[in-house]
Amino acid sequence: MGKSLYDKVFDSHDVRQLDSGQVQLLMGLHLIHEVTSPQAFAMLRERGLKVMHPERTFATCDHIIPTKSQLRPFADDLAERMRALHALPDGRSSTVSKSTSLAEFPAGLINTKDAIERIVAALEAAVGTMRKVHDEVDEEDPTTADLLHAFIAKFEQYAWLVNAETMRANTSVTTAESK
Repeated sequence: MGKSLYDKVFDSHDVRQLDSGQVQLLMGLHLIHEVTSPQAFAMLRERGLKVMHPERTFATCDHIIPTKSQLRPFADDLAERMRALHALPDGRSSTVSKSTSLAEFPAGLINTKDAIERIVAALEAAVGTMRKVHDEVDEEDPTTADLLHAFIAKFEQYAWLVNAETMRANTSVTTAESK
């Protein structure tokens, strides 16, 4: 029986088998999109690395253009608004912590209750910051302010939902639980 198309492509790109048992492949074409590629290139710059074959790298904006559904349930409205304003969205914890009051989220595994508390604190801090700047943003750019208002509502909802994971069964829902 002949080889499948997958096997033919895989075999033609097989460079060598690594000691770990993984196979190193040579990719002749690198397709990127505009939403997360800026972070990837920033990481290369931070590490002092260069793209090995830039002539084989092609970008497309199809990543955020719906091809199946106009609903786009996982759209990133904030990243898209930032790109519309010519900013580069970078949501890595290390980057966010450098330019905001949010602490960097620790790498690796942490206790679930600690993770929940950190996430809730970050959501509540973000809501506080958004509330402080909302009116000023509204004067400058009402479209962005509308997005900001929607994010405030969602972040408050997320903070409550995530925090509910740590509530005890006998906790009153009308009185704040002491931490």
